[in-house]
Amino acid sequence: MTDNARARKLADRIQVVVAETLDRRIKDPRLGFVTITDARVTGDLREATVFYTVYGDDEERAASAAALESAKGVLRSEVGRQTGVRFTPTLAFVPDALPDNARTIEDLLDKARAKDAEVREVSTGKTYAGEADPYRKPGDEGYEEDAEPDTESDVEGEAGAEASADGPAAAASGEADRGDDDDTDGAAAK
Repeated sequence: MTDNARARKLADRIQVVVAETLDRRIKDPRLGFVTITDARVTGDLREATVFYTVYGDDEERAASAAALESAKGVLRSEVGRQTGVRFTPTLAFVPDALPDNARTIEDLLDKARAKDAEVREVSTGKTYAGEADPYRKPGDEGYEEDAEPDTESDVEGEAGAEASADGPAAAASGEADRGDDDDTDGAAAK
């Protein structure tokens, strides 16, 4: 197996060689306005898939596909001559679905634009079902603050307020508790 970089490089070269050869050497009248859009090579460099598009209707696409199949030998020998690889990959021509996909996407976008215009037209002059600002604010009728604290910091703040309300004795007992926990500081304080 080879690395993907080498396969991609060979695929790019095959795309250019096939496009130039179709333009300069192939004189088949069935060949329409063909554009080579992409080429892919397998990891072992044995098979190459060449994607193409044809400008025109279904008859011109079918005629161009037949012309490419008949010119496959000339194109493969030209690829082998210009790339210089040991084994020239076999060529398979596949019509590219890119224009059809692009057309489908454009149709879907047109439908979406029409739907948006329809919604915009219906919503012109309309108002929201509720109030403009649905949130309650202090000072509004029926607004109440929560009586219970929501977080632990509020609970701790209330406990600290109760301790200071008891007076200096409670504060002194808190200092005494702190001194008992740490013996070295307590011994120095005595």
